[in-house]
Amino acid sequence: MNNDNLPSFGEQKCGFAALIGAPNAGKSTLSNQIAGGKISIVTHKVQTTRARIRAIAIANQTQIILVDTPGIFKPKRKLDKAMVAAAWGGAKDSDITLVIIDSAKGLNDENRNILKLLNKENAKNIWLVLNKIDLIKNEKLLALSAEFNDFFPFEHSFMISADKGHGVKGLVAQLEQAMPESIWLYPEEQMADIPTRLLASEITREKLFLKLHDELPYSLTVETEKWTEQKDGSVRIEQIIYVQRGSQKKIVLGLRGDMIKTIGQQSRMELAEILGQKVHLFLFVKVRDNWLDDPERLRQMGLDV
Repeated sequence: MNNDNLPSFGEQKCGFAALIGAPNAGKSTLSNQIAGGKISIVTHKVQTTRARIRAIAIANQTQIILVDTPGIFKPKRKLDKAMVAAAWGGAKDSDITLVIIDSAKGLNDENRNILKLLNKENAKNIWLVLNKIDLIKNEKLLALSAEFNDFFPFEHSFMISADKGHGVKGLVAQLEQAMPESIWLYPEEQMADIPTRLLASEITREKLFLKLHDELPYSLTVETEKWTEQKDGSVRIEQIIYVQRGSQKKIVLGLRGDMIKTIGQQSRMELAEILGQKVHLFLFVKVRDNWLDDPERLRQMGLDV
């Protein structure tokens, strides 16, 4: 990093903005859009983000640290409870909390419950972000915003399409103004605060989510076991895909190993692009009963248990 290009200490601002909301509201898409790169998993399936992931964006003299949290839902398993705890922890630790709403779903019971819990926590600096506005008619947006603001005292309201980028610049400009004076916490070129091994695991897990159907993706996890930098500048990565049952292992492997081969190719290509080096990726599938309730597995995923 060239320190000559950085704003002086008196000019620097830096702060945290947590993104919370129901599963599949578009939190990860918005985080990636603001940060300008691939930081969090984005799929059509809900609950794909499992741990708090920090994306880092620069707006003039301001460093905005976006805490992308898991979707808030009613937890059942130990994994679910750890994910929801991570979401609320992200909100409590931040300067600003962005409540991301799928506009098409409106003020449903799920969103009402999230806002009621925020009220109980006496949370401050809560902003409403109505997302996916491209999916509903314009004349309904103002009424929807009014309905949410009648239900909860939001400090600011925004209407955006995180996927298309509409309205995101205005949100970033407001975040820039709201952040406190502070030295930057990360180097200028750093886009995320996530261990490289965990990022690699998340990339492979995303490919599994996209290729597999129904409930299977929620029954597996990916761990990066070995990371070896080679003399030729490439990297050898060995990952284990843990599933709960032998029948799930067969699905992940696919007929004649076709499924695991395709997932490996897609993951390797994206990792090479992100890391800027040639990647040799080796995937292994193992059965581990009840990993969803195994504290060690949850810690490997970046969750506190």
